[in-house]
Amino acid sequence: MKKVLYFAALLFCAGMTSCEKEEIGGTATESMAGQWYVDIDAVDANGDPIAGGEHYFGYDEERVLLLTYNTSANIASEMIVDDNGAFDLASYYGNRAYPSYAFKCKVKIDQENMTFSSSNAENLAAVNGYNSTLYPVSIEEGKILKGVGKQKNGTLCDSIVFYVRYANDPWYPDDGYERYKVSGIRYSGLAEND
Repeated sequence: MKKVLYFAALLFCAGMTSCEKEEIGGTATESMAGQWYVDIDAVDANGDPIAGGEHYFGYDEERVLLLTYNTSANIASEMIVDDNGAFDLASYYGNRAYPSYAFKCKVKIDQENMTFSSSNAENLAAVNGYNSTLYPVSIEEGKILKGVGKQKNGTLCDSIVFYVRYANDPWYPDDGYERYKVSGIRYSGLAEND
């Protein structure tokens, strides 16, 4: 009888420990990580679009998906900003002579102020075999603004804005812009907002 009670108690304890819920923590950059619908405009020194600069890369009213996420080191002072290949002009237009403005780079972040930036960071983006020259990328005045964006269904959401400048940009200054402005809102996951 003692053995049966001992065995039952052992099974009960094993069952209790296996049913405990284990908390899963987030990444070190969780507050700034996400998916974003963004536009890109060519802008002057004041941040205003130049003539014809709205949706400069030919995306018209389309928004493209941008990602922000932790680095492999998973530390609180840096993250990756990744356009997911969206701004690879050579591929988009099917013209190998065009540059690839695709970018994926590490930025320094300040989570308290929700700001981020880089200066001539290594561009880690893949270019789909068009133009093998990737330009180092500077991300300037990056910020995430909590609750100031608006989804298509009217709900408030976070917004993101930053400026991109490329080293050796072949279209600057001839096209009349200073840099590119990337701005948009957090992806909601709801079809009504797509």
